[in-house]
Amino acid sequence: MTTTHDQGVSPVDRHHFDYSPWGFWRHAGQAEQQRQREVQAELRERQGFRFAERCFVSEIAAVQTEQLVMGAESYVAGHAYLTGEVRMGRNCTINAFAVVRGSVTLGDAVRIGAHTSILAFNHTMADPEVEVFRQPISSRGITVGDDVWIGSHAVVLDGVRIGDRAVVAAGAVVTKDVRPGAVVGGNPARLLRWRVPPGPATGDGQDLAGRLTTFIARAREQVGDVLTRCWQPGPEAGRFIDRPGVGPTVRAQCDAIEIADLLLGTAPPQLAAEEQAERLRGLQDEQTGLVPCLDGEGRPQATVDLEDGDVAYHVLCVGYALDLLGTGFRHPIQVVARAGADELVRGIDRQPWLRRAWSAGAWVDMLGTALRWNLPHGVPGAAGAAETIFGWLLTRADSRTGMWGSPGLDGDLLQMVNGFYRATRGTFAQFGLPLPYPERVIDTVLQHAADPRYVAADSQNACNVLDIAHPLWLAGQQTGHRRYEVVTLACRLLEDALGHWTDGQGYGFRAPSLSNRSLPTAAPGLQGTEMWLAILWLLADLAGVSEALGYRPRGVHRPEPALRLSKPA
Repeated sequence: MTTTHDQGVSPVDRHHFDYSPWGFWRHAGQAEQQRQREVQAELRERQGFRFAERCFVSEIAAVQTEQLVMGAESYVAGHAYLTGEVRMGRNCTINAFAVVRGSVTLGDAVRIGAHTSILAFNHTMADPEVEVFRQPISSRGITVGDDVWIGSHAVVLDGVRIGDRAVVAAGAVVTKDVRPGAVVGGNPARLLRWRVPPGPATGDGQDLAGRLTTFIARAREQVGDVLTRCWQPGPEAGRFIDRPGVGPTVRAQCDAIEIADLLLGTAPPQLAAEEQAERLRGLQDEQTGLVPCLDGEGRPQATVDLEDGDVAYHVLCVGYALDLLGTGFRHPIQVVARAGADELVRGIDRQPWLRRAWSAGAWVDMLGTALRWNLPHGVPGAAGAAETIFGWLLTRADSRTGMWGSPGLDGDLLQMVNGFYRATRGTFAQFGLPLPYPERVIDTVLQHAADPRYVAADSQNACNVLDIAHPLWLAGQQTGHRRYEVVTLACRLLEDALGHWTDGQGYGFRAPSLSNRSLPTAAPGLQGTEMWLAILWLLADLAGVSEALGYRPRGVHRPEPALRLSKPA
């Protein structure tokens, strides 16, 4: 089928619009345009494809997709080959002889050169005794952001994310994520230069990556002083406190372990790793599996109450501190292991989702993390426990916001966003499962991040910034939606965070300012230092410069899933 029949057309150009589709709706004749409308109408009716206005699909392309979504003025040229689930934003072009297969999402204004292959699937090859073509197929999907040019003969492999305004040079083989604004080329593709720099230059001439490298070198030089400042000598060789003048807490011991792991790659030098691990393991209550709070003398309290927020958080911080030390809890988290599906539903339902979504999310975080520790013990809990928790979250998520709960009376999104972070950290993130509405999550978080009450440099605290950074990072693993805005925000928050450090003392929970320096929450301590170091990594990874830090969180705020509920096929 040709797409140009007007009299006078050269016999060697009868497929003009099949190979140059971008001019079709301006220059093709009425008959050709009507034929294209009929083709799209048939594809809508027979296969459920979706087309915005002024799209074009060549009739000599091979479109064998299960799903095809095309934004306005997007085109598929002749001899292109599409399979799987392909979603295109506006003004996208898949040029002649390009191959796009698997679950592929293109943002707006993505141009794919001729003979390029975008392959969002792979053969597994785990069993050398089985021929490769007989082994299972794996697929993680490929996401391409907005305003991206992928040159001819390039190859993009499964699992890759290409950030907004990036360029992939002709012939490149892309095996890893491409940062927003990067120009990459070669096999395997590497950074050639920046189309858009990853962060603004500062007065000393350093870009954001350079500033991070300089900062983290300073932090590593000073981490010994930070830990020593918060070490309290005493009976049993002493304990960590969050900051001078306060009593010992379970969390302080765990924060010290996380900080030392991030900046030193070892346990804190104040106490042998084995002794620290045995202390933490010895705190666990055998009957409940919970870790009680400490009294003013540093002794475990007699009562253990799951409704106590600190006790619930100990499931997270003690479990991951032990994990970093190479061991784990002695006993399962019994109170969760014994809970049936009905009891779990009642427990989640009674949480204050509408008034205090952060507290509700924290409770779900504890449930998910209890599963994370129980399953390796061979204690799955009541039948359907994991399915109950994830089923509740999936069926109750609001498709308009991607979250649970509701905004405050004045439209305040703080509780909802913070609750989303806690709930998803212990569930979707910890077990590597996809969010139900990632694009809406990004929309909601960006709306919240425009509120100066929480993001102005002198109003920030570690909780509120973490609860912005982690949801954007987590949702960004699934979609390039509004990527440029996300990166811009991440760069700005990174600049702020670099200014919150106090030499020799670390980070306070709250950002220091002239008006709040006397507040206890602004005083540098272990909790603030641990949280801000994790925030730095998340924001730097969103901005594409996390390698400059030289560390990757492995504890409570680890980016990788800690456990899979089932083995991949």
